[in-house]
Amino acid sequence: MNNIFETIGYYLSLPMGRYALIVGVLIALCASLLGVTLVLKRFSFIGDGLSHTAFGALAVATVTGLTNNYILVLPLTILSAIILLKTSQNKKINGDALIAILSVSALAIGYLLLNVFHVSSNVSGDVCSTLFGSYSILTLSISDVWISIILSVCVITFFTLFYNKIFAVTFDENFAKASGTKTEWYNIIIATIIAVVIVVAMNLVGSLLVSALIIFPALSAMRVYKSFLSVTICSGIISVVCTFVGILSSMLLSTPVGATIIVIDILCFFAFYIIGLALRGKSEV
Repeated sequence: MNNIFETIGYYLSLPMGRYALIVGVLIALCASLLGVTLVLKRFSFIGDGLSHTAFGALAVATVTGLTNNYILVLPLTILSAIILLKTSQNKKINGDALIAILSVSALAIGYLLLNVFHVSSNVSGDVCSTLFGSYSILTLSISDVWISIILSVCVITFFTLFYNKIFAVTFDENFAKASGTKTEWYNIIIATIIAVVIVVAMNLVGSLLVSALIIFPALSAMRVYKSFLSVTICSGIISVVCTFVGILSSMLLSTPVGATIIVIDILCFFAFYIIGLALRGKSEV
């Protein structure tokens, strides 16, 4: 036990350990807050589509030699988010089909580009790291920390100031629109923030696992709580705790950071599922 605390203390004494925890916790908090809205609006699969699009854009940025990948990846992911949102509202087009097409196309094109125009001798390793996350979370700079802090402040401020509007758009968009709320703008803002969170979170858990970071905390909270506010608060707490435990476990066990965090999220989901069953059983007695 002493060795565990000594190892944790050693990592936390290093800038890379502190940066990893700060960035990971802040990204997880943003993802969980937005995840509640996505799950309730049945837009969960948009996270998958956007994460795969971000992978394809990252591949293009890599082979073209861009020094700052965000210049290309961020605008393309935001544009894809808006397109997917618009399509999901169009009854003439199957939104699920478009997400599937976009996901597969982005993955295929990205992997092809990295193999044909590879800039590294270890293409498979680079692709695996991008898809499933790597230890880059442990090599973050102070600028990455500030980006995460600014993103978190923006997301929390947006939720605080427009909580009632988000609540209305999430549960009854038609009524909100009829009452004068500009639902289209709120949906675009939500989609844009989701895209930004996904791009930033790719360094934490990888493009294939980032949607789990968005969805699992919300689903776990919904097993026990029913009100929108309670679910949102609980989802944020679950996501922060699971990410904190996941990063520390990854440091101790030398396991991939992203996969470790998601496994902790999965275990938490089953725990809350059992708690929910127990609570419902008591209420029926």
